[in-house]
Amino acid sequence: MAGVTPNRRNFLVAAGGAVLAPALVHAQGRTQSAAGDLPLGMASYTFRKFPREQALAMTKRLGLTRVAFKSMHLPLETGLEEIKTIAAQVREQGLDLYGCGVVYMKSEAEVRQGFDYARAAGMKLIIGVPNHELLDLVEAKVKEYDIRLAIHNHGPGDKLYPTPESVLEKIDKRDPKLGLCIDVGHTQRSGIDPAQAARKAADRLFDVHIKDVSEATAKGSTVEVGRGVIDIPGFLRTLKKIKYTGVLALEYEKDEDDPLAGAAESIGYLRGTMKALGL
Repeated sequence: MAGVTPNRRNFLVAAGGAVLAPALVHAQGRTQSAAGDLPLGMASYTFRKFPREQALAMTKRLGLTRVAFKSMHLPLETGLEEIKTIAAQVREQGLDLYGCGVVYMKSEAEVRQGFDYARAAGMKLIIGVPNHELLDLVEAKVKEYDIRLAIHNHGPGDKLYPTPESVLEKIDKRDPKLGLCIDVGHTQRSGIDPAQAARKAADRLFDVHIKDVSEATAKGSTVEVGRGVIDIPGFLRTLKKIKYTGVLALEYEKDEDDPLAGAAESIGYLRGTMKALGL
């Protein structure tokens, strides 16, 4: 295989073909936990066309126990007591509702709403996109609420945070509770190696939206993890090397009306890759 660029199929062969272990829960109801120290989770935007209970059921069917809610699954405008009740119900199902996002913050009121929402839900992390002029207020809120905020990069064409570096530039020397949620797809679409970006972020890397894309240009679109151009094994090795402690949340943006099969393939590939790499 000398001279062949590593890709999904070549990696599987080199690793002994161990990767695509079944991702769905067995009929008996047993779940399959994430391999190693890199915990897998679900960004609920993957199931954006489905109501909350169905989205949670699919998350559990994939054997995942960590979930970050997008607002369609628990609207930001929900009353605080109802948020507390719903969050408790989620956790009663054995799920860790660790965060929310992406939460856009275009006004002071939206900043306050986001932090009140996360606190009511008992979330440890907000994946957010605050306007630049609101960063002083956001910094004050992460201190006041003791909730971390990870700014999400949105790739080519985004005016606020197109790349991980554009996030790091804005939070440099600010409170350590301000960090980055690296979207590896948007990063690759910007022509940037996600592994290199993760190394630069180091202890400011709080969350990962894991996915794959069809090409390393602005035209790239989401594909099943392992079928695209991102060096997933290299990225996972980098996370291990920098001692990443957050979640790898699958954000599968393809097949929005029927995402489960592609999500299962993606989770299976990630689990198998981590097992093959000994992570």
